Amino acid sequence: MAAAQIRALVSGRWLADSVRSDLVGAKLRILDTSWYLPKMQRDPRAEFAQRHIPGSSFFDIDECCDKSSAFDHMLPTFSHFSQYVGGLGIGNDTHVVVYDTSDFGSFSAPRVWWMFRLFGHSLVSVLDGGMKNWLADGFPVTSDYCEPERREFKATLNQSWVKSYGDVLENIKTGQVQVVDARSAGRFRGIEPEPRDDTLPGHFPGAINMPFTSFMDASGKELGTEDLSSLFREAGVDLERPLWATCGSGVTACHVVLAAHLLGHPGVCVYDGSWSEWFKKACPEHVISEGDGQKV
Repeated sequence: MAAAQIRALVSGRWLADSVRSDLVGAKLRILDTSWYLPKMQRDPRAEFAQRHIPGSSFFDIDECCDKSSAFDHMLPTFSHFSQYVGGLGIGNDTHVVVYDTSDFGSFSAPRVWWMFRLFGHSLVSVLDGGMKNWLADGFPVTSDYCEPERREFKATLNQSWVKSYGDVLENIKTGQVQVVDARSAGRFRGIEPEPRDDTLPGHFPGAINMPFTSFMDASGKELGTEDLSSLFREAGVDLERPLWATCGSGVTACHVVLAAHLLGHPGVCVYDGSWSEWFKKACPEHVISEGDGQKV
């Protein structure tokens, strides 16, 4: 697939044909990017060792991150990213396909898709429907793993795509930018618990709720462009205007980025610290909740 034709989504059929044709290598790499909250009690690395799409490598969101941060899997430096993905056999000319093994169809894969784009690599696609649909379609899996040969990868960072606590705080005053929160409606409203014990649910002023699951159909595949357009329209989001995305810790926010990209609006920004940072830093009036757990 030429660079100009790289699609943000590739089908299981296309990837299965590529695997069968022995195209996985320096020019095509497949990454299992599965990540789960501790409460899920799933070990994605162990699951990868048991079964994965043939030819794939494991991308660990908790390894390729800023380990000096108090918050989970904040973005790494561009040099750390370069080193990490180079070790996965990825060069600047490699088409990267990312997937995850979540029951949703797609959960963490859009985060890694966005990371590659953030670090200057547009040759990246999400496997539509993830491992869930790969298995449902009867495509092969394996426990065999062959470590890829290291390649040189040179990253550049588009810092303007990353938003901070201060940026969001300023935007609450100005209201210049629309901010979509991709968490579930219950967590957004403050009536369902957050998965992190030190964080209560709720949202910040002006945020618009679009749960990440709403961008997929019942099988876990991405909705078509018409349905995606309707979703944004019904949520009151104007894709012609600036848009930032947030969630619990910057992972599912990237579903908003992917959906907007598919509609011809690349460059939606992500608040990397998301709610886990916001709740710890914000004053009580900036934590809006219908639940009992008001911040004091």
